[in-house]
Amino acid sequence: MRDLSLADALVLGVVEGLTEFLPISSTGHLILAGALLGVNGERGNVFHVAIQTGAMLAVLWEYRARFFRADALLWRNLAIAFLPAAALGVLLGPLIKAYLFAPLPVAAAFIAGGLVILWVERRAHPPPRVASVDAMSAMDAFKVGIAQCFALIPGTSRAGATIIGGMLFGLSRRAATEFSFFLAVPTLIAAGAWDVWEHRALFSAADVPVFATGLCAAFAAAFAVIRWLVRYVATHDFTPFAWYRIGFGLVVLLTAWFGWVDWSVG
Repeated sequence: MRDLSLADALVLGVVEGLTEFLPISSTGHLILAGALLGVNGERGNVFHVAIQTGAMLAVLWEYRARFFRADALLWRNLAIAFLPAAALGVLLGPLIKAYLFAPLPVAAAFIAGGLVILWVERRAHPPPRVASVDAMSAMDAFKVGIAQCFALIPGTSRAGATIIGGMLFGLSRRAATEFSFFLAVPTLIAAGAWDVWEHRALFSAADVPVFATGLCAAFAAAFAVIRWLVRYVATHDFTPFAWYRIGFGLVVLLTAWFGWVDWSVG
């Protein structure tokens, strides 16, 4: 594995920002992109987690008025939804990184997640029980938090797990999408801070420009996606993302099987 360059950081930052809030797995895409660039490994995996903070800052900026006037109910629900994945992440994080932070497990998760999305979108949809984020109960938040636990598996998609899970539990598509945005802020900022602190010995002041480049690129790309996605979910479902996941996953598995791409690089 070679060290990250500024160009690598820019590419990975854009990949992170474009994929973080779509149901296609930003972590999975970063692992695959890192394998192609040859920059995976322990330092690369920490970088993948850390630059998610850039995407979270885009949420904070886009919804700054909402966060500033947020009542105790929203903060309570975010805390409840945050805890299940946070606890499991601390317990299982090392095992997940050791065995699942690799292209082929990611490809398998892409396909499995795509099939789940197709199933959810094709089933009968009763009228949503919860029309907006403000109408969510503590139990609604807890259920979404349980759904977010599945996103600990790289390639599953945190956005996909929380949005699709929220819809299954009775949230409207818009409510599930917006709550997924809001929940990403404490979840991913905490994950990034924890990972960087835990592996601080791997980095030095010389790495600051690389991290800054990745964070800025992730912020810019995520900001564009957030605005587009809110408009998209008003009139569309997530079926195209499901087929994208399945197709991309099959491409990775087939190119690995025939030896056309060395996905072990990095």
